[in-house]
Amino acid sequence: MSPDTPINVALKKCIDKDIYIAPIVDLNKFYGVFKISSAFNLETTKFKKKVKDVMDSYCPIVLKDTLVSDIPRNFCLLLPVIDHDSNYLGIISTADILNSFEESIQYSISSLRSLIDSTNNGIIAINKHGVITIFNTAAKRILGIGDINVVGKHIVDVVPKTRLPWILKTGKPEFNVKKEFEPDIKLLANYSPILNNCELIGAVAVFQDFSELESISEELNRVKILNKQLDAIINSSYDGIWITDHEGKTLKVNDAIERITGLTRDECIGRYMRDMELEGTVDESVTIRVLKEKKSVTLVQNVSTGRQTIVTGNPVFDDAGNIIYVVTNVRDITELSKLKENLIRAKDLTSRYKNEINELRLKLVQQEDIIARSKLMQNVLDLVSKVSTVDSTVLITGESGVGKEVVAKLIHRLSPRSEQGRFVSINCGAIPANLLESELFGYEKGAFTGANKEGKPGLFEIADNGSLFLDELSELPLEMQVKLLRVLQEQEVMRIGGVKTVNVDVRIIAATNKNLFNLTHEGKFREDLYYRLNVIPIDIPPLRERPEDISALISHYLYKLNNKFKTKKIFSLETVDYLLEYSWPGNVRELINILERIIITTYGDLITFSDLPAHIKTSTPVSGATKKRESMPLKEALEQYEREIIASAMEVYGSTRKAAMILGISQSTVSRRFRKLISN
Repeated sequence: MSPDTPINVALKKCIDKDIYIAPIVDLNKFYGVFKISSAFNLETTKFKKKVKDVMDSYCPIVLKDTLVSDIPRNFCLLLPVIDHDSNYLGIISTADILNSFEESIQYSISSLRSLIDSTNNGIIAINKHGVITIFNTAAKRILGIGDINVVGKHIVDVVPKTRLPWILKTGKPEFNVKKEFEPDIKLLANYSPILNNCELIGAVAVFQDFSELESISEELNRVKILNKQLDAIINSSYDGIWITDHEGKTLKVNDAIERITGLTRDECIGRYMRDMELEGTVDESVTIRVLKEKKSVTLVQNVSTGRQTIVTGNPVFDDAGNIIYVVTNVRDITELSKLKENLIRAKDLTSRYKNEINELRLKLVQQEDIIARSKLMQNVLDLVSKVSTVDSTVLITGESGVGKEVVAKLIHRLSPRSEQGRFVSINCGAIPANLLESELFGYEKGAFTGANKEGKPGLFEIADNGSLFLDELSELPLEMQVKLLRVLQEQEVMRIGGVKTVNVDVRIIAATNKNLFNLTHEGKFREDLYYRLNVIPIDIPPLRERPEDISALISHYLYKLNNKFKTKKIFSLETVDYLLEYSWPGNVRELINILERIIITTYGDLITFSDLPAHIKTSTPVSGATKKRESMPLKEALEQYEREIIASAMEVYGSTRKAAMILGISQSTVSRRFRKLISN
């Protein structure tokens, strides 16, 4: 109603609507309230007055934004509601406020119940009479109580061992109380009294399964131990280990990283590899490559400290195939390079020492057995020195008497096999074919009539870890060639009469004075065996093609034979000239035999032309030096002859003392005349 409404009209509207108070509004503006009680206090004659004459302009009101809880408690049944511009919006009654409070209380109770039921801890509350008021889901699960409603029951009937009745009695809280309800239920609980205005109205218990905590604690300890073990393993690695997460953030590095890269742990942990790459700490990050390519990547990485490393990044995937970690192995190339250089130097040094030892051994052998002054024989000895260090098969060719067996022995003596096995030789042309097989391969006891009762190992077994020299190989029968080929291929032999093979490690050195290649075309030698043997061919030139060696051979063997027969023989230069001019068809063997014959059959110490065998005198033309002496005056011829004798003695004996002793003159005379000979 408006302020101008008559009082009697206002009374009638209030009575009709059964209200005792009504808001006064004009053009939606609130002016006050009209109360029936105010109208009844007027005289009857004043009922014709307007409402504005009796309205209450200072009555309680409430703004629309006011909380229900902030509404004054002393209003009577109805309360006008306006906005900040005094626009009338309506009225609020006591019933409205009570309904709002009830809804709020119900919401709070529902929220509290949901909160209590959602917690993982068990919660039990009782009133002061011990009756259960709260028993949440976790409490039922922990205590093994089924899904039954226990609210309203006495606590002792549901949980006999609880301390809640004791809390009601003492009114004091208890914390971290460990209690075993069942053998497999261990609880850790907090008990508190519930007070209302200092009055005890109940008690509450909050608890959790202690066995779960123990399990979690044990699991945590296991994880800690595993982490310590992992740290120990990672830090014990000589190589650097760098671990990042799926975003390239550094999680862990081992101790070796500091040594290898020169970066401290603080410079690495927590840093993103992309930032370290951009800053130039590393020139290229293998972690970023792994995250991009999703596979292992290896690259050479340069560090800002000047170190160069080789890094291998490996992705670690989860069950969904996503990268969760990148584990990188880091190795210092500088150290490896130094080790490699040291190893190369050591190998080079070892090789040089081996070569020097072989050269020394070769020189010693030359002094004892082989005389090589010519370029042809020097080439042969160089080849011998090279092949002696390997186990390849060698085929030595050359005329009879050139020293094929001497070269074969030299190969063995210079090889590592000389310290492990024997040098065994056999002349394939000197043994009958029916005995050759038993000599080479051996036989078991009782293999044939006349056989040794204990059996006999063959030359292949005897030469195990050593060298076997097969001389005159071209004389080997074809059926034996097949068996020899099998031994070369399989490195095993079977004795005659035997049933099992014997493994042998033998180096084969073969020799022949015939052309095996031509024999293969004639069908007298197996072609496959020829190529198997002809791995490293060594051809020894005949003596006539290397005259430089003849005088040295004469001096060498003259010295040896003089020692052997206790003589002091020397050759005149004329005699040496004839020997040098001879063709030596029997090669070194013939030369040695003739020297031995001459030393034994001559009477004087000076061997002259007349002491030479007839076939040498007749087959050798007289040299220019000899013809020249025949036309000299006697004095010059004697002087020339004297010089030749002294020169020959010096060549044979190597010292003026020995030469003087052999010639029967003083050492000073030999020295003086030898110096004169050299100066001329």
